[in-house]
Amino acid sequence: MGLSRLAELHGVATSFSPSADVTVSVPDDTVTVVLAALGVDAATPAEVGRSLAAAESAASSRLLPPTVVIWSGEPLPAALTALPPGAVLTLDPEPGTAGAPSPLRMRVTAAPAPGAATPSWWTGPPLGVHRLTVRTPDHHHTTVTLVVAPDRVPQPPGRTHGFLVQLYSLLSARSWGMGDLGDLADLAAWSGRTLRSGFVQVNPLHAAVPGRPTDPSPYRPSSRRFPDPVHLHIESIPEYGHVPEPGRAALDDLRQQAAALREAVLNKGALIDRDAVWELKRQALELIHQVPLTPGRRAAYCDFLAEQGRALEDHALWCALAEVHGPQWRTWPAELRDPRSPRSARARSDLMDRVDFHCRLAWLTDSQLAAAQGAARESGMAVGIVHDLAVGVHPDGADVWSRQDAFAHGMSVGAPADTFNAHGQDWGLPPWRPDALAASGYAPFRHLLRGLLAHAGALRIDHVMGLFRLWWVPEGRPPTEGTYVGYDADAMLAVLVLEAHRAGAVVLGEDLGTVEPGVREALARRGVLGTSVLWFERDWDGTGRPLAPEKWRADCVATATTHDLPSTAARLTGDHVTLRHRLGLLTRSLEEELAADATDTAEWLAYLARLRLLPEGEGDEEAAVRAVHRFLLRTPARMAGVWLPDTVGDRRPQNLPGTWDQYPNWRLPVADAEGHPVTLEEIAASPRLHRLMAVLTQSQGAADGPNGRGAPKRRGASRARTAPPDARPS
Repeated sequence: MGLSRLAELHGVATSFSPSADVTVSVPDDTVTVVLAALGVDAATPAEVGRSLAAAESAASSRLLPPTVVIWSGEPLPAALTALPPGAVLTLDPEPGTAGAPSPLRMRVTAAPAPGAATPSWWTGPPLGVHRLTVRTPDHHHTTVTLVVAPDRVPQPPGRTHGFLVQLYSLLSARSWGMGDLGDLADLAAWSGRTLRSGFVQVNPLHAAVPGRPTDPSPYRPSSRRFPDPVHLHIESIPEYGHVPEPGRAALDDLRQQAAALREAVLNKGALIDRDAVWELKRQALELIHQVPLTPGRRAAYCDFLAEQGRALEDHALWCALAEVHGPQWRTWPAELRDPRSPRSARARSDLMDRVDFHCRLAWLTDSQLAAAQGAARESGMAVGIVHDLAVGVHPDGADVWSRQDAFAHGMSVGAPADTFNAHGQDWGLPPWRPDALAASGYAPFRHLLRGLLAHAGALRIDHVMGLFRLWWVPEGRPPTEGTYVGYDADAMLAVLVLEAHRAGAVVLGEDLGTVEPGVREALARRGVLGTSVLWFERDWDGTGRPLAPEKWRADCVATATTHDLPSTAARLTGDHVTLRHRLGLLTRSLEEELAADATDTAEWLAYLARLRLLPEGEGDEEAAVRAVHRFLLRTPARMAGVWLPDTVGDRRPQNLPGTWDQYPNWRLPVADAEGHPVTLEEIAASPRLHRLMAVLTQSQGAADGPNGRGAPKRRGASRARTAPPDARPS
């Protein structure tokens, strides 16, 4: 009992329920190891007793938790209303808070009157992240972080549709071997103006861990805080045109090599080679870096450095040190493993030029991200660019090195065993420590969101259930020997809602797979849109048949597929089953899998026909793809996402979970139905694309009111459950 109580006090689960009628106990040694990663000794019964006594004593004597949340327009939390009469509260507003006195003082006089939302002594502070100090009459005192957040995140202005695309896969006729931010801006400008699209959603653009080969997955980055300069469009950098000879000749040569990379991918069957692309761009950026900035550009760069502060300096120093000592910081000289050591301080000076180079790359990339969002909004997009936040970072990357205190070392995020994966999953991503986050006022999370939202119309959060709990897997153990660790979801959501409010950005949550009861309701209450994929939307509590469109939830992005799932054409034809068969991933015979898949597909097609969404009749693959999207528009979903490869009939998934070198994950260009790669220019001119998008643009035109806004949100729709497998970085 002592270990269970100790685990409960630190948010570590001793059992979990993979389904409503099943409870699984977590081994005691797993609980012990996870507690150790949280700095809690539970190695022996005696240590459990001591740790438990210390934890209970701390809980009973604590005036307030390290971070307190107030939701605008809602009653004060019990932690504040329970303060003793006579306690004095001193609030120091967040720097830059407009109209807030500094400091603000309040004295607790009595509990709230019956039926009152707030006590009479309370003076509500403005939205923001403030410091609150409490002193009681018996001389106890504490200082905590107070997060005051609006009750909901911004919502899309009416119903809208847009594209989902993995940016690296979208090559134009000018790309250097993979899609870039220039291509993103062009896609947004074209689709917004021509197709009345409201958004373009891309994969995470986070900085990758360098090295050859680099991990190609955008979901295992070095840093989520800063973008990867591999996405830069080189020719759009203002200093590019001012590189003097002989640098100009060298740039021309690099462009020719980049053209060869592009040609190999588009016409010779080569895979996207991120490492080769980066090597060419790095050389070009070295030449461009030698061009002095104009006074105005220099001022803008200095402003960027001041805004980003130490976080950018740490990131750039890690990049510079990785050039000297390799990307695995745990193998660096001992003192360099600590970013605050004297030797690291000397390295900042010794490597000043390289640190400045990497700072400059972050600024250039940030500038092009701003330009892409600007192009999207200028095209008339209601939302614009939807950025993606990966669930974690690589253990060898810059984020973990620079904020070692915030991560649980020796742990990895994953998923427990379920119906779809009997072995569970280990994603190789160290989790944040919930206690460290709370003690810091969620500073790492706040700063991360602020950076991502700076040039975003919306933010997609991968595995949004991670705001509530994550499955921790101890190093060296199988995923089945992990356990859930809980986070303060109220605080995580408050920070998210506050930052999204400040940015005016919509928030989308990827809530597919195993979802803890109450999570979707909590997200919906705060205005976070979910993700609903057609093939998984069934009446799971009843007949199991396809869920009627009017019963879909409105607060979601409705799609036919995602980057982890088969394309719509592949699903309709069964090609995804034969692909998995070739790779040895099936658990049943090919015949059984094909039969089950054909039955599922036939049921959906028959339902689409009954709804009169398939006027062309069965047997026409392209018509069936259009019918699927007509169905999505029949739902009340606020946003409808179109997988860009679906517009040209691509059959290949961008990522096949459960594979590594068996399949070219994250390295395929968008291709047509015959498997031939197509450029952005060819996609824009595709008759197949325009036939599909006519379905959406005609529907949008019918839905638009006199003010150009979408149809009103439907009321009373019941929430559907989704039940696909968890599909995380492979």
